[in-house]
Amino acid sequence: MNVSDNGSQHPVLVLMGVSGSGKSTVAGILAGALKWDLQEGDDLHPPSNVEKMASGQPLTDEDRWPWLETIAEWIRDHTARHEPGIVTCSALKRRYRDVLVRGSEGHVVFVHLAGTKERISGRLNVRMDHFMPSSLLDTQMSTLESIEPDEHAIVVDVGPPPAAVAASIIAELERMRAV
Repeated sequence: MNVSDNGSQHPVLVLMGVSGSGKSTVAGILAGALKWDLQEGDDLHPPSNVEKMASGQPLTDEDRWPWLETIAEWIRDHTARHEPGIVTCSALKRRYRDVLVRGSEGHVVFVHLAGTKERISGRLNVRMDHFMPSSLLDTQMSTLESIEPDEHAIVVDVGPPPAAVAASIIAELERMRAV
């Protein structure tokens, strides 16, 4: 069913946060539990962005805009069809998040997976299968802009195991009557 019990459309969730915060892992658990479409935002990066990050260079806003527009189109496609979904995207700055919701206002919930630099750094140091080097964590942490009160968002601590993080997100969505 594409519409929640209260008659409103299910949202598209944007799992956001710095690299290593658990976006892909938690998104996979949520997609399985909710039976919603899942899009890994990193898979939508153009090859030039992946090469740049893999070489330890942070992306510029100019590098990010086409990628953000591609993700925003995925979100708009889902909201236009009244289909729930989950997409991962760092969405570190407010202006990036504004691009993602454009055309889908009221149907996007940002889920900020938040954690300390020490916790996330520890995760990055053991991760073997990702193009993003741990050397870019400082840049990401300094770029991250907090969720503002007018943004439709949930902030979740990434300290507990991923399944517990996903369960707390689902509980919050139920409280919001979004599932």
